[in-house]
Amino acid sequence: MIRDITLGQYYPADSVIHRLDPRVKLGGTILFIISLFLYRSFAVYAVAALFLAIVIRISKVPFKFMTRGLKSIMMLLMITVVFNLFLTPGTVVFQIWKLKITEEGIRQSLFMAIRLVFLILGSTIMTLTTTPNNLTDGIEKALRPLNKLHVPVHDVAMTMSIALRFIPILMEETDKIMKAQMARGADFDSGGLIQKAKSLVPLLVPLFISAFRRANDLAMAMEARGYRGGDGRTKMKPLIYKKRDYIAYGILFGYLGIVILTGVFVKI
Repeated sequence: MIRDITLGQYYPADSVIHRLDPRVKLGGTILFIISLFLYRSFAVYAVAALFLAIVIRISKVPFKFMTRGLKSIMMLLMITVVFNLFLTPGTVVFQIWKLKITEEGIRQSLFMAIRLVFLILGSTIMTLTTTPNNLTDGIEKALRPLNKLHVPVHDVAMTMSIALRFIPILMEETDKIMKAQMARGADFDSGGLIQKAKSLVPLLVPLFISAFRRANDLAMAMEARGYRGGDGRTKMKPLIYKKRDYIAYGILFGYLGIVILTGVFVKI
């Protein structure tokens, strides 16, 4: 389960998606997420699914590798579906004691499940096809107008990038600690909820110690190399829009237009 988390990882490949400017991928991810919440229509989600499938195909990232990240949200997905299924009022289809399943509940639970899956996949594509350095530069460049409001844009971008990069590192560290504790006789599966919570203590304590140690090592390494963020810092590879980036923007807005037209004229 720990190794199934793909958010924050980078998958090296030679594809058009990998070569796009990180600002295009950031904007495209935001636009895709917005499109999922514009309409409650299966036709719109069919358009989104087709667009997502094409992007995954072009990215050359194996679909099985990308869907591994969905295993980590299965519990959240099940809770979301169950709550919407039983707590949405409407026309009753099936009833067990006081629990009622309605037509509106079924429709709402399907919509929420599709949105959550597509949201995770869309966000995963961005992190799998963008290096942490490019992601930092893209966020900083996209948020640069906020400098006029005295917002530390570079610090915010660096923090977000490091946080994403630390996700797979901490997951790998958690997996190692868990295996080491299990080899010493620790049991993380048996017992009730309270017992399972207590069994996590031997796991969380060394994990926090390791996380703080890694953070301290990173800070010392950056300081030893004379790292200074903010104004005046130059880039070894400055971000410059190319022809393919403008084409990508056109495709993204074309996709959004198709979604709007589908949502307005197709009532399914």
